Amino acid sequence: MTLTGVFLPLHLIRTCCAAMLAAALTLCATGLHAQGFDVTPWPVRKQVPQLHARDLQGKTWRLADLRGKAVLVNFWASWCAPCLAEMPSLQSLARAQGPDTLVVLAVNFKESAPVAQRFVQRTGLDLPVLLDPDGAIARQWQVKVFPSTVLVGADGRVQAVVRGELDWTGPHAAALVEPLYRTQRKKLR
Repeated sequence: MTLTGVFLPLHLIRTCCAAMLAAALTLCATGLHAQGFDVTPWPVRKQVPQLHARDLQGKTWRLADLRGKAVLVNFWASWCAPCLAEMPSLQSLARAQGPDTLVVLAVNFKESAPVAQRFVQRTGLDLPVLLDPDGAIARQWQVKVFPSTVLVGADGRVQAVVRGELDWTGPHAAALVEPLYRTQRKKLR
């Protein structure tokens, strides 16, 4: 019996297989997150955490006080480049919808009031900036990725969490935010 063909050393076969597997996993991972964000529905039976925080002006904000309005709770930090990139679109969305329809709360993660205030002055941000100096609010909401935005319907129920940067003036955001307004319209009827 004669064997014909090309024989490759076992270590070369393993190396090629490992390289192909790594390339496939990289393509899959970048394909899943090519848009820069991930949306996770809020579990139906999961309790909505309290949100009770002061803003840069000393005003106290409570999520329960905002019932009847759609709310976006955005967790961000001044050191987070994707947070900074999405902030103008969040502000544009808030301006376009108006405070009677949509409230966008920007929760600053683990930074001092002066640091957050300098950011606001430098960028012209006019959203309410809530302070979370020790990260307790982010922990309550299980935020581990920045930016993360929690979508709350006018009925006070959390609908989803967006992790990563999103253009809040684009079609993906419209598809996420529109159902929040529907809960508002149902409440008005």
